[in-house]
Amino acid sequence: MQKTPKSLRLHIGLFGRTNVGKSSFLNYVVGQDVAITSHIPGTTTDVVEKPMELLPIGPVVFMDTAGLDDVSELGILRVGRTKKVFDRCDVLVLLTEPQAWGAYEEEVFAEARKRHIPVVIVVNKADTRASSADFMESLRRHSPRVLSCSCLDRAGRDPFVHAFKAQLIEICPEEFLHPPALVGDLLPQGKLCVFIVPIDLEAPKGRLILPQVQAIRDVLDHGRGVVVVKESEYASCLENLKAPPSLVVCDSQVVMKMVEATPPEIPCTTFSILFSRSKGDLEEAVKGAMVLEQLRPGDKVLIAEACSHHAIQDDIGRVKIPRWLRQCKGFDVPVEICAGKDFPESLKGFRLVIHCGACMFTRREMLARIERAREQGVALTNYGVAIACLQGVLPRALSPFPSLLQKHSLQA
Repeated sequence: MQKTPKSLRLHIGLFGRTNVGKSSFLNYVVGQDVAITSHIPGTTTDVVEKPMELLPIGPVVFMDTAGLDDVSELGILRVGRTKKVFDRCDVLVLLTEPQAWGAYEEEVFAEARKRHIPVVIVVNKADTRASSADFMESLRRHSPRVLSCSCLDRAGRDPFVHAFKAQLIEICPEEFLHPPALVGDLLPQGKLCVFIVPIDLEAPKGRLILPQVQAIRDVLDHGRGVVVVKESEYASCLENLKAPPSLVVCDSQVVMKMVEATPPEIPCTTFSILFSRSKGDLEEAVKGAMVLEQLRPGDKVLIAEACSHHAIQDDIGRVKIPRWLRQCKGFDVPVEICAGKDFPESLKGFRLVIHCGACMFTRREMLARIERAREQGVALTNYGVAIACLQGVLPRALSPFPSLLQKHSLQA
């Protein structure tokens, strides 16, 4: 890994009408031509993402969207993709023009307010027309963060970018400045933890998969130590340690082997469960797992993956979880799969959603999916929680979280 993953970047959505200059604004801020620009409305046909380092803020990703007022047949599809960006936004930049504020801007602002997304309003094309004092004051009644610029003004770029970054720093979400710990807060000072890392076909050649890399980094960031072994070396590793580890973490696929080999006094869990706590809502995932016991023939399950990848022969989401569901319940459970950004707007007909750990998502995006399921009365759980439940070891896999065990009357 040579770059910060998108899931750890501040996500900045650029919204506005067609031809308001969103792509020009993106090029203006980043200082290079990363988005195609044209005077022809509808040039941006899909969401354009630009990861970059915006110092002193750090790693960000700009999301340049298609205009919400595109009423063409293809434009309706573009608008649908644009609206999905709300789920991913940490900060929203709403671009308009001098003296131009109407139903489209009100729609974007209302959706941002509903989702508690902070908004910066940018009046673009300041070179074409002056904005009246009354107009600017009306914008400040919507948001105190209002800027004006012309993307043709190269001499004024640096002062504007500095002002823009100052606004971003003010409204940067707390979880970005101080992200929730993944595992480091569970480890006592001076104690080692053990990570059990299977090397399978999904591991990139010469590297570990992203959740494992992020967990190792989190341990190091907290000033703790970690021993990394494959499942075949785990038992001998325990024997060679001078003192028992403070925590053991494994890939969900080997949770049974970990539980069998780990002394009961040592807390243990899985990477996916750790991500459920850090990226989502672990308590909600545990409540969702309780639905597994209530599934009846005909109840449909949606398996949701954050990333799109080529499925391997024994893929955990497409093959293993459906197999474990069938083995546990004693009947075929109807399963549908969604991957990447294609999470259904309507979850009607599903009894349960089993979601991956979401290492590729921001916390905001995962929480948006959890809230969508909650609003529609559909339970949502997590790969790691579901697998541990299906294999009868959920209390053991939640042993690092005694308050959860107590709340749900589970005995580790």
